[in-house]
Amino acid sequence: MKTLIVHAHPEPKSLNSSLKDLAVSTLEAAGHEVRVSDLYAMNWKAVADASDYGPAASSPLQVARDSGRAFDTGTLTPDVRAEQEKLLWADTIIFQFPLWWYSMPAILKGWVDRVFTYHFAYGVGEHSATRYGERYGEGTLAGRRALLSVTVGGPEAHYAARGINGPIDDLLFPIHHGVLFYPGIEVLPPFVLHGTDRMSGEEYADAVKAWEQRLLTLESTEPIPFRRQNFGDYEIPSLHLKEGLEPANRTGFAMHVRG
Repeated sequence: MKTLIVHAHPEPKSLNSSLKDLAVSTLEAAGHEVRVSDLYAMNWKAVADASDYGPAASSPLQVARDSGRAFDTGTLTPDVRAEQEKLLWADTIIFQFPLWWYSMPAILKGWVDRVFTYHFAYGVGEHSATRYGERYGEGTLAGRRALLSVTVGGPEAHYAARGINGPIDDLLFPIHHGVLFYPGIEVLPPFVLHGTDRMSGEEYADAVKAWEQRLLTLESTEPIPFRRQNFGDYEIPSLHLKEGLEPANRTGFAMHVRG
């Protein structure tokens, strides 16, 4: 297995950094190849702008079209091209980050904004009366799997179905479904540690064991069964879920998961 770890935490001695290091050592000891993109250590530029696209940049700037033209002509900046090459090399991607303000840190969102360019991660495939591009289960990154490893400061009860912060699955849905499944990546159930601001030594030891277990079972873990776009569940071109397919008592995001 070839694994890319995209790590987003500014403190090398943080819990997130220790989980990243543990992932590297555990996977390598099991015979897997590992590469790491440590975004803070890399001084990753988090803002997409005209400088990313070189001579392909237009005026006024059109981010989608310009990023696609730069991808097609090989004029994306070297840092972006290097990350795209890592994604194409990997068959598994681990994203290690803390949940900040209900989402990923800005530097990681900036990695997505710059690396997932038009024609690389989206804007591909046939658009017709029966297909709406290769998205949601198809696309250039199909055949890969991804896992979010997320630390959360608050207690688990705050992120339960009736918790005030909302269910953790709903908070992660935009990343799982909108960032990863959109270009075809299969998404594994997340590894989430709650109450990390007050974690005891004993709790940390338990977390280490649980994380090692998840890492060693990555290849056998079933992905979240999101519905694929072009395989009969959605009306084209409205992309509304067909009547009668929604499981009983499910609304919102949960309707887009089979079973």
